[in-house]
Amino acid sequence: MDKSKRIPIIPARQKLFFAVIIAIVIGLYYLASIVTSSSPIRLVDGIPHIFSFVFDDLIPPNWSYYNRVLPPLLETWNIAFLSTTVAVIFCLPISFLAAGNINKKTWLYQIVRLALNVLRTIPDMILAVIFVAMVGIGALAGVYALFFFSLGILVKLISETVEAIDPGPLEAIRATGGNIFQIIWFGAMPQILPQYVSYSLYVLEINVRASLVLGFVGAGGIGLILRQQMSMFNYGNIAMIIFITFIAVTIIDTVSTSLRKRLV
Repeated sequence: MDKSKRIPIIPARQKLFFAVIIAIVIGLYYLASIVTSSSPIRLVDGIPHIFSFVFDDLIPPNWSYYNRVLPPLLETWNIAFLSTTVAVIFCLPISFLAAGNINKKTWLYQIVRLALNVLRTIPDMILAVIFVAMVGIGALAGVYALFFFSLGILVKLISETVEAIDPGPLEAIRATGGNIFQIIWFGAMPQILPQYVSYSLYVLEINVRASLVLGFVGAGGIGLILRQQMSMFNYGNIAMIIFITFIAVTIIDTVSTSLRKRLV
């Protein structure tokens, strides 16, 4: 065969297209580094300062401070657990309204999806600020903020799971005259139940971490005393807060991950 007539594996036009895309991506990264004044050199130069801060200021922790850390840590867990539990309950009916194969009313489907898109654009920190202004500083603001934050995530995940289920059982129940509640209970729920529980545990993991940060804006939990100790430069107390928080979050994540693996 004449080598000059070989058909290339990748056409020249496609090579040019990929080259242009790569050039654009590299250009965007370069522009972002200029605008943000970021540089790997600056990161490397800062590493000695990190080690100095950790070993000179944070170590050793103030071990006697543990009795002050445990109550806010328990409050953090309660904020995450309560907000997740309520969101898990409320997300189911909304998820079915946001699923096109269950909700056949197009206008209602579009309204629900639009409302959820708007809700998911609001960060949890902004939600916390809003509810702190509404109900005051404390755990209640954190519960409300994480409830709406969790609701946006869960409805997104579960509604997409519902839309991907086998349509056969749904059509069979419809054909036999089943109502919408029977379609959901006998056709949809058995198919989505493992994912529903798995997503709920996953969101609980997220909320445990998020509740730590929400305390910085007054939404209760261990983040509140962490902010107080940081403002007073009590690095020994800060190290103790970080240590206990790390242990607690690790235990929660390990148990949750183990449960999710058994369900999937």
